[in-house]
Amino acid sequence: MNNEKAENKKSFESLKNLIYALKVVSSASPLAIPMMTLTQTAYWFFANFIQQILFLRVLLGLIERKSSFKEYMIMVFVFVVAGVIAKALEMFSDYYITLCNRKIYHSLNKKIFRQAGRVDIECFENPEFYDIYTRATEIVTNKRYVDFCFYVARFVSSTITGVFLIFYIVTIDPKLLFIISMLILVFFVLGYKNKLEIKKDKEMTLNRREKSYVQRTVFLRDFSKDMRTSDIFSVMYRKMKRAVENNREIIRKYGLRVAILDFVVSSFSESFPIAATYLYTCYRFVVKRNLPLSDFSVVMTAVGNLNSVINECISCASQMQKISLFFGYLKEFFDFQPVVTGSEKEADEFESIEFRNVSFRYPAAEKYSLENVSLKICKEDRVAIVGHNGAGKTTFVKLLLRFYDPTDGEILYNGKNILEYDINSIRRRLATVFQNYKVYALSVEENVLCHEIENDADEYLSKTSLKKSGVYDKISRLPMKGKTVITREFDDKGTGLSGGEQQKIAAARMFARDYNLAILDEPSSALDPIAEYKMYESIIAETENKSVIFISHRLSSAVLSDKIFVFGNGTIIESGTHEELMQKGGAYAEMFNMQASNYSEEVNAT
Repeated sequence: MNNEKAENKKSFESLKNLIYALKVVSSASPLAIPMMTLTQTAYWFFANFIQQILFLRVLLGLIERKSSFKEYMIMVFVFVVAGVIAKALEMFSDYYITLCNRKIYHSLNKKIFRQAGRVDIECFENPEFYDIYTRATEIVTNKRYVDFCFYVARFVSSTITGVFLIFYIVTIDPKLLFIISMLILVFFVLGYKNKLEIKKDKEMTLNRREKSYVQRTVFLRDFSKDMRTSDIFSVMYRKMKRAVENNREIIRKYGLRVAILDFVVSSFSESFPIAATYLYTCYRFVVKRNLPLSDFSVVMTAVGNLNSVINECISCASQMQKISLFFGYLKEFFDFQPVVTGSEKEADEFESIEFRNVSFRYPAAEKYSLENVSLKICKEDRVAIVGHNGAGKTTFVKLLLRFYDPTDGEILYNGKNILEYDINSIRRRLATVFQNYKVYALSVEENVLCHEIENDADEYLSKTSLKKSGVYDKISRLPMKGKTVITREFDDKGTGLSGGEQQKIAAARMFARDYNLAILDEPSSALDPIAEYKMYESIIAETENKSVIFISHRLSSAVLSDKIFVFGNGTIIESGTHEELMQKGGAYAEMFNMQASNYSEEVNAT
């Protein structure tokens, strides 16, 4: 009973996915499926019914009646005109379908990008969500929406053609309907086979992702040095080999059943109906002699064509069901609602940010990453958040940017709970340079401004921002200067930059923004101590009348800060100025003294 309910539920889900797929495609381009159906109908109906059945039937009838040559000419002319019309419809529809497919592609891409930007950061750290996201994006990346439209159109056009063929065959001999009914069995067999294929694909998803990860990683520049100077390639290769072997096992698991079902489908859709039709019509034509030659000749062709049409209908229905499953994943992806939400209140100019008894634990984690943290940062403060790796510094930034919300306690922006504000309005007040900075295969200017260059003012802003971050001298020496594309992946005239230079470009984004509070999360991890200190001096000079939060386990930023908060095991273990903490001789002083050889020159200079 439970199995039956589960099967009914699956069938209902398949129907829901199919309806949803039709809605998605139709909302993006209402005429895509109708125009594709017109194309397929023009082809299938003309080729399988008019040309091969109706034309043949009329031609044999004319021969039997010993008609005149004029009647032959008229008949040929009519069929040529019908063929020209069918071809014209097909060509017009093909052109229009290309335009429709582009509309669908852009519409789906836009919705997927928008949703990917809406969902919480936590989702991308959740393997279950990432599986759904990966399958959902296949709608666009593998153009499954095109396949779906094609199979729907092919199904409808084949059905229309099939109805006409059945009607025509039944008018010749109603008993032939019994033979045709054998094909109904194929629907049920293919339905079961399709369920097996879907289960197989689902089990193979994780292995495909692992294989894709290895294939992708091997070709990325970031990993090329490690690949050539260590044995990591062999480890990665074995990982891919295991994924391939696992998928082979899954294929073997379902292979025999699928092969048997294919044999049953082939037998009941081709061999048995054709053989039965031949025997029955030959019996009537040869033994009973009650079947005209024209009907005998045409019915064999008609049954053969009907067999092809029904197989096409079944195959299309099967493919529609499989592809609609990906639309089901798309729906799941779109149905994900962000947990971190805000109100409509716009954030005013920054005055203060306060953590009040804030604790936070990541989903599924047993230990708190932050516990009972309280601190306040006011306008024009320069604050350093320091501590060893794993102390909770990055979690502090994630909460500040509202990637997550506190498990306990509250964060106040200008004295009001941060939950009362629109999330994006809060983020617009902040400029952030992340530890794991990213540069893109775009021009230097586009990397800095994060939008295309529209006028001279944009070029000037990019130039001044690069100067402030300390990388303009390098960029100015490039042949195309700020127009140079970073990496040569898409442009032979592109350039490769060192890690420190890329980090400075990421920092230049901050100077190109209108912000109130700058958050620098390990912004100098790729720089040597001297370059790091110079970058911080530049930041201090360029952020006058701004508030700055330095997040670092290296302490050159702390020396330049008004106040320092020392994190340890998710709590604030010390706070004060550099001088106060050095005099205290606690954790900060110990950390600073350990790094003293790197920073002695900078400390003396200050």
